[in-house]
Amino acid sequence: ALIIYDLTNRYLFSSGSIALQELEWHIFDFIMLFSLYFTLKLDGHVRVDIFYSKFSEKFQRYIDIFAHLFFIIPFSVLVIYTSFDFVTISYLQHETSSDPGGLPYRFVVKSFVIFGFGLLILQSIIRLKNTIQR
Repeated sequence: ALIIYDLTNRYLFSSGSIALQELEWHIFDFIMLFSLYFTLKLDGHVRVDIFYSKFSEKFQRYIDIFAHLFFIIPFSVLVIYTSFDFVTISYLQHETSSDPGGLPYRFVVKSFVIFGFGLLILQSIIRLKNTIQR
């Protein structure tokens, strides 16, 4: 609805809003980062099922454990670690949009990275625990 409103204003009334366009991008960022966690919760991430489905259940568990311990969790920790200064500096500088009429509080949007990957780590730990207990 937000995009339709923005497009209608921009092309029919020649009245675009930079703040509205940035808000669309920020909402998209949040949706994408949140979907990482949610897709893992639903077990919907991509696998090479032509191979994975042919393995025994025990071997599938080993693959899942390996993926969580050596890919998902370390990568997520690395992203959070490298993003922390990025968010902190943005907060301390009260960073706003560089575009005139853009949105303030850019650090809130940047903190979505830490929040999204933090949720991914928590969900990965839950799935890892459940996989080990199976």
